[in-house]
Formats: sequence, C-alpha cells, structure tokens
Amino acid sequence: MEKIRNFCIIAHIDHGKSTLADRLLEHTKTIQITDGQMLDNMDLEKERGITIKSHAIQMEYTYKGEKYILNLIDTPGHVDFSYEVSRSIAACEGALLIVDASQGVQAQTISNLYMALEHDLEIIPVMNKCDMDSAMPDEVEDEIVELLGCKREEIIRASGKTGMGVEEILNAVVERVPHPVGDENAPLQALIFDSVFNSFRGIIAYFKIENGVLRKGDKVKFFNTGKEYDADEIGVLKMDMIPKNELRTGDVGYIISGIKTSKEVKVGDTITHIARPCDKAISGFEEVKPMVFAGLYPIEADDYENLRASLEKLQLNDASLTFMPESSVALGFGFRCGFLGLLHMEIVQERLDREFDMNVITTVPNVSYNIYDKHGEMKEVHNPSGMPEVTLIDHIEEPYIRASIITTTNFIGPIMTLCLGKRGELIKQEYISGNRVEIFYDIPLGEIVIDFYDKLKSISKGYASFDYHMNGYRPSKLIKLDILLNGEPVDALSTLTHVDNAETFGRRMCEKLKELIPRQQFDIAIQAAIGAKIIARETVKQLRKDVTAKCYGGDVSRKRKLLEKQKKGKKRMKQIGNVEVPQKAFLAVLKLD
Repeated sequence: MEKIRNFCIIAHIDHGKSTLADRLLEHTKTIQITDGQMLDNMDLEKERGITIKSHAIQMEYTYKGEKYILNLIDTPGHVDFSYEVSRSIAACEGALLIVDASQGVQAQTISNLYMALEHDLEIIPVMNKCDMDSAMPDEVEDEIVELLGCKREEIIRASGKTGMGVEEILNAVVERVPHPVGDENAPLQALIFDSVFNSFRGIIAYFKIENGVLRKGDKVKFFNTGKEYDADEIGVLKMDMIPKNELRTGDVGYIISGIKTSKEVKVGDTITHIARPCDKAISGFEEVKPMVFAGLYPIEADDYENLRASLEKLQLNDASLTFMPESSVALGFGFRCGFLGLLHMEIVQERLDREFDMNVITTVPNVSYNIYDKHGEMKEVHNPSGMPEVTLIDHIEEPYIRASIITTTNFIGPIMTLCLGKRGELIKQEYISGNRVEIFYDIPLGEIVIDFYDKLKSISKGYASFDYHMNGYRPSKLIKLDILLNGEPVDALSTLTHVDNAETFGRRMCEKLKELIPRQQFDIAIQAAIGAKIIARETVKQLRKDVTAKCYGGDVSRKRKLLEKQKKGKKRMKQIGNVEVPQKAFLAVLKLD
C-alpha cells in the first residue's frame, strides 16, 4: 500500500490537462502515443477537443530504485461536468492543479480547487504551456501563490507539448501525495466512482478499495441497492482492462459481474462481501442535482421504447442525466430530462443521435420552480403545463445562482450591462492581480439557461470565465405565458417568464410563429395570453379561391350570394380543421434573438 499513489488532474477548460496526461503516460512507458489526447476516446471529445468523461488509468513509475503504482484520473474542465470532477476527487488522495501560463487562474480553477480542498487532497500546483510565446510565468506564479498560499519553489513549470517538467511532476506525486490509508484485514469497503456499459459483458463498475481485499470469484453485494453478485472478473485499468486475481486496499480497478439493469449500479455506492459485510457505506458522496430541464420526444411515436432503452444505457456512462416519462398534447409521449447545463444537454442529444441513432425533438429548456398555493402547500413544477390555476397560487419561488465571472478590467462595463439585463444583482467585485477582476452576481437560473454563456463569451472576446453554484430559491413575479392557435393553447410552446419580459417575449413569439406556420384554407389566429388576457396577436391569412370569377356582369346580389356561401364553408372548415405546428417552430423559440 505504501507504493500506491492515487491522484487526479484538475483545471479550467483548455489549460492542457489531457495533453499533459498523455506526456505522463508516455514518460512512464504505459502506452505508445499515436495521436493526441489518448484518453479522450469518444468521437465527440476528439471533435470538440473537450473532455466529457473522467478517465482512469494506471501507470508504473520507478523512483530511486523502487517501483510505484500511480493511478491517474483525468477530469473534464467545463462547469457542466463538475459532477464528474467531484466523483474523481472522492477516489483520490492528491490532485495536480494545472494553470495555463498564458491565461492565469480562471473561474473553474478556483471552484475545482475548493472541491479538492474540501476532501483534504494534497495539491501540487503545475504551470502548463510554459513554452508558449505569450506565457507570463512570473505573473501567473504570483496568482498561484496568492490562491494557494504555497511557496514559489513548490510550483512546477511544465509543458504538455514539449514534455518539459514531466519527470518533476511524477517525482512530486511520489514525494508529496500521501499513500492510501486503510485496513486490509477489515471487511471489504470499495467506493464505485464510475460505470460503463458494454453490450457483451453488461455493466462494468470502476471502484477504489478503501478497506479489505477483493478476490476473483468472491460473493459481493452493493450496499445501497442490496443486490448480490459474483465477482466474475476483477482487474486494473490501463488502456485496456487487465484482469487480476486480487485487489488490495488502496487499489483502483474494475469489476464485471454480469449486471444487466442500469438501476442496480449507483455511482457512489459501496461494494462489500456478503459473508462479512461492512457496517456502513462510505460517506462523502452527493446526489446529483439537475439544473436545466427539457422534454425529449421521439419524432416517430413508435420509437418511444427505443428512446427509453437508449436513455438508460446513456445514464450508465453519464450518471448526471436524470429522466422521467411525460406526455404532451402536441408531441405525444416522451421524457422530461434533467441536465447539468446547456452544453450537457447538447452533448446528450449528440450522443443519442450518434451512439443510438435516435432522432429527438427537444422542447424549450427551463428550470424547476417552487409554487406555493393559498393553503401554504409547496409543489415543484418543471413544466409550465403542470402549473395550477392562477387563482390558487399564492406566490412562486425561482432558483437563484451565485455566479462568479473572472475577466479583465476593460470588459467590466458590458458584462455588468449583460447581468443587469438578466435581472442580476451585483454582490461584490474583487481585484485578483494586475488588471484581472472577479465579479460576483446573484442571477435567476432561468435567465441563464438559454444564451447567457454565449453572450458572455462574445462580449468579452472569449476572455471572461464563468462559474456558478446554487444559491437557494427566492420569491419572484413569474407568470405563465400561453400561445394559442385559434383559441387552443399549444402546451409545448408555453413558458414561465418574468412579468417585465412577458409582453415583449409574447410579441416576438407571435411574429416568429407567423413566419413559420404554413397558410391554410382558413385564417389562423396566433395569440399570446397571460391567463385570460391576450397581450399579442398575429394572423396567418387564409388561401382564397376567387368564387366570383364566373359572375361577369349582372346584379351585385349574385356575387354576394356566392361570397356568403364561401364564408359558411370557411366557418365550417375552421371548426373541424386543425393547425399543424412544424418542428421548426419549437426550435425557433430558443433562437428568438
């Protein structure tokens, strides 16, 4: 156990985590590097150059003539995947904190650091990309010293591209990261920190042993679900899985036991022996809280069951996805899904399309609200159609976030304007170093959901970094905005919005729908309504046939008779006719700006 080191790599987006991980693997001769980012093995990860899932891999390193086993976990940097980071941190004793020498400390750097400090990890600061012309090593070192309170000589200067400083990092991991502590003779306790689905072998769970020993063929049970299994195969993770006969305390490995259903593997669960179980599960693991909700509906109604199966398999690879069935009048049967953010939602849609060949319709993303009725009872609503009658509602509370934005001083003005437009309240601003400033805002989550991040990036020319955490619920003046077509509400288009924005939003929705809904044989009235009050209206004019063409000359009453006859027909048609809303209309709501 003294020869094992478990550590993870944490950093902001694009600070070179995966590239540096490649260099560490290459230096320890674990793998041949054939192309960049060997650990990012999903197509999407390679295309976008981002890490979506944490990746665990084992290396062997000889230090002062002794062999050490290093278990490395490479983590994502984007705020939407901070859940992956929290699980990786729970399985480690140390962390490499990587800071880009040309960009300095950014928002995710700070939030991931705090997460690691909460778990008492040993932090090794590494300054990456020191070979770049735009690097500012001395200024960035000042920032790191200020952030961590460490000594200057503890900061390792490295470069993932040239391989500079790699050996120093490995030596620092061996010297500074404490070895795992635990009792080999105690009952088995192993923490599951990830799982993957394999169509031939069932579900494979990745775990770290806290206490005890696990051998091949042992009878084990999962503590929280209470299900029992045989350990058919156990082993360690290199680029491929390598079977072993036993794993001891402090080891990180995988277990295959022919599990077929996804609900049986809960990330954060504890594995123990049936014969000699442990007293309690390993603590310090938190349930995931989705931030953004959207409906996913199959384009063909027959694909509903396939979509359910696809979502269940995807949930194994991505434990932060939650879903439950729901139905809509306009779209039929589908699922209400919870995501950690908009990038997460986009990635899930892409993965459904690529890995499971599922085409889906997504409704407008929104957040969950707490609605209190006149009797003081609270109901959580994710969907505007689930709202009670306006007369029964006492008040509505919406979720707020505490946002921290790190930027250079010349962008403060536009960023403040953006936040105020999103009903944000300025809490404080702090100067970090030189001309960099951190601004704290309280903003309603619902305002951020659709396009906040994109706007922030374009205003600040990509220089602002953004991070947030939940900050409770607050009462708010929210109303339900309905869209009516010929007096019939379309449930998939209704939204919850703030009183001040309702009228302009309603008007823009009607104008947009007028362009998208095809003309029929009768007039279509598109209305935006709050309760019974209509706030905006547009009309899609009918297609008309000239019925008076055959009447040349003669009395005006002849023409009148024909027009009256046509009018009756149009009226009858309007009663039985229905309006088809094209798929484009649902998506247009997202892109109103």
